[in-house]
Amino acid sequence: MSSETTTKTPEAAAVPPPGPAPVSKRVPRGHKRLLTRRDRITLGFMAGVPTILHVALVWVTALASIALAFTSWDGIGFGSIKWVGLDNFRQLFTDNPQFWPAVEHNIIWFVVLILIPTPFGLFLAVQLDKNIRFSRVYQTAFFLPVVVSLAVTGFVWQLVYNPDTGLINSLIGANKPGHYIDWIGDPKLNLWAVLIAASWRHTGYMMILYLAGLKGVDPSLREASSLDGANEWQTFKNVIFPTLRPTNTVVLVVTIIEALRAFDLVFVFNKGAQGTELLSILITNNIIGESSRIGYGSAIAVVLLVISLAVIIPYLIATFRKERQA
Repeated sequence: MSSETTTKTPEAAAVPPPGPAPVSKRVPRGHKRLLTRRDRITLGFMAGVPTILHVALVWVTALASIALAFTSWDGIGFGSIKWVGLDNFRQLFTDNPQFWPAVEHNIIWFVVLILIPTPFGLFLAVQLDKNIRFSRVYQTAFFLPVVVSLAVTGFVWQLVYNPDTGLINSLIGANKPGHYIDWIGDPKLNLWAVLIAASWRHTGYMMILYLAGLKGVDPSLREASSLDGANEWQTFKNVIFPTLRPTNTVVLVVTIIEALRAFDLVFVFNKGAQGTELLSILITNNIIGESSRIGYGSAIAVVLLVISLAVIIPYLIATFRKERQA
């Protein structure tokens, strides 16, 4: 029995077999969506709800307050809103005996915060930046007043200033009949007493801000200054402090805001009476007080807004202009 052996050449092997051609799968091209429809809905919900709340609670209320500043409204029904133009501002500047003292107290508040707790917070930050022992413990201790509510801080300092059992009067022997020092009730003392409590809290805030700024200073600058023979004070004054310009901008803006929005401490102490009048107290008393003069209170709020913008915006423009030129 004979068998035939067939040898296939490469050309013959390359010829496809008869029949229908195989269907090749197309490789998808273009951008592949990484987010499903459910993911997009979730992200839209997470971004949309905070945006709506921010616009409604901040921008809408701010614009409504500006509009109400030119009206007279007792808060009962929108039909009782009456347009009075600039009459609220005229009464505020000429007929309100508490307005100008409140403006003066807000200015004093800012000056004290910028001159006492701010430099002291910078000093603490410089010391803690040296990585001394127990630096974490010190940071926590100094920053603790910032975490505590201002209302709680006010109650604590009320105990310190108590005429009978307070810490200060007990130390100086002023807790006996005939020798009492009324730190809260005396119009010549109460504002400064509140400012001490505010400075105690503000120091920790400034310490953290400056400590964050010092952590961003290039260590090579310190080394170069040391090689040039500069001592510690010269290094800080000529090398480190100029690099803290962005931090100083933040510190100034934060201090202005803290001075203008001061409310909690004063309200807890004596509700802003007898020498502790502030613009925020006047706004609260007129809007939610017994008189409920919402239009008049909104006019005070507009004045407070204008004062804050008049101070902050020019400084920010000048600072950013210098940074661009540098």
